[in-house]
Amino acid sequence: MAEQHPETIAIRTQIERSQFLEHSNPLYLTSSYVFEDAEDMRASFADEKDRNIYSRYSNPNSSEFVDKVCQMEGAERGYSFASGMSAVFSTLSALLDAGDHIISSQSVFGSTQSLYNNVFPKWNIDVSYFQVNELDKMESLIQPNTKIIFAESPTNPAVDILDLELLGNIAKKHGILLLIDNCFATPYLQQPIKYGADLVIHSATKLMDGQGRVLGGVTVGREDLIEKIYRFSRITGPALSPFNAWVLSKSLETLPVRVDRHCENALKIAQFLESHEKVNLVKYPFLKSHPQYKLAKKQMKLGGSIVAFEVKGGIKAGRKFLNSIQLLSLSANLGDTRTIVTHPASTTHAKLTEEDRLLTGITGGLVRVSVGLEHTDDIIKDLKQALES
Repeated sequence: MAEQHPETIAIRTQIERSQFLEHSNPLYLTSSYVFEDAEDMRASFADEKDRNIYSRYSNPNSSEFVDKVCQMEGAERGYSFASGMSAVFSTLSALLDAGDHIISSQSVFGSTQSLYNNVFPKWNIDVSYFQVNELDKMESLIQPNTKIIFAESPTNPAVDILDLELLGNIAKKHGILLLIDNCFATPYLQQPIKYGADLVIHSATKLMDGQGRVLGGVTVGREDLIEKIYRFSRITGPALSPFNAWVLSKSLETLPVRVDRHCENALKIAQFLESHEKVNLVKYPFLKSHPQYKLAKKQMKLGGSIVAFEVKGGIKAGRKFLNSIQLLSLSANLGDTRTIVTHPASTTHAKLTEEDRLLTGITGGLVRVSVGLEHTDDIIKDLKQALES
């Protein structure tokens, strides 16, 4: 069959139907599976037969979810996790050894930085950071023991865009693995493997679910690397539950239509904020004022659902703005049908030093808006009254 579009893949990918010929995949709420006889059981464990043994290893629901993500990302294989951070931790831990070195963008999720700063040093794993606007200096950070380059694009929370093709070329030149957190873009808007990424990681909790219901994570990419991640995760047990996998698989069927609307709304919100006198600056990938606007247009189908802006008046003004919100949600999540407003300097990145926050583009007045699916007039009305309060 000819190559299909993401919308079709997300809807039509399905595991083999049972004898009941169900149209929509059922839930497989079972912890284990039975064997035909002693030899079947022996072979399944000894020879690694391609079948379900135990739901910590695999489950029909998680397999379907992973298969959909792989097809949308153009990946060979994947593995699903209980959360986005379990995907990040398990992926890095499976591939790194004591004494290895990581090169990472300074602009990554706060919990990822906490891994770098608080967990990996115990295993003698070091991290060097590069700035999103200084990729030309990144090669100088490479050491003989550098194994991984890790980056987000768009970044959290300042929505900067990194040149994925440049990162891919550098990684290939030096024989280093490139891992991209593609959570903000989703596989519908961007496919990092096309630009040289070896692995792509998602917090499926965000736009993949899209309705704030379940936790989940997934890593997809090269077959040989996923095999290592599978072996590590099979032992350590960060597996995605069958129920959450079922929810996420169904959610992928509406991902394109939802993300289209998220992006349409987000652009309108960004344009409104850019014109408001109480706002210093606005960052949205498909605004022409964005520093990496042309790059975003090259790499992404649309601009995504996240808008970052700086309220005049610093950290006090940022917190006052949040306290004045009436309709929108104050939450630690993003990618929901409901618009969510957060103040990174006092919440998600509060444990970083002020210097480290500034290096990631987080000023005291920075506000992150995860634009939802409400009518844009209502979103703008609430943002406007909060700004003017």
